Amino acid sequence: MLAYVTLGSNDVEKAKAFYDALMPELGAKRFFDNGRLYFYGTGAGQPMLAIGGPYDEKTATVGNGVMPALAAPDTETVDRVYKKALELGAQDEGEPGNRMPTFYGAYFRDPDGNKICVCKLG
Repeated sequence: MLAYVTLGSNDVEKAKAFYDALMPELGAKRFFDNGRLYFYGTGAGQPMLAIGGPYDEKTATVGNGVMPALAAPDTETVDRVYKKALELGAQDEGEPGNRMPTFYGAYFRDPDGNKICVCKLG
């Protein structure tokens, strides 16, 4: 059902460097670049994450209550992505761990302050 989620950035070059280094940990890469938006994904027809400056060219702000969750194939990947995000300058928002019997997740804020979850479902 989900095609993509877009996160705004006020420093697109910094955001690209962050996501270019982080997304391969999830088997994703940059698929599309139109000079304003940069899409990351694992393959054609799969959900994507887009990063870019707002279309109206105003300041990007963090959405209160907005939090994309990036799927990981296993708990080791959740741990690795979380650690890599912090190494790249992300802010900790919750260490990896079981949140429910079938949900293992970790939380961080990217360099623009967008809250991200990386999780293993099931």
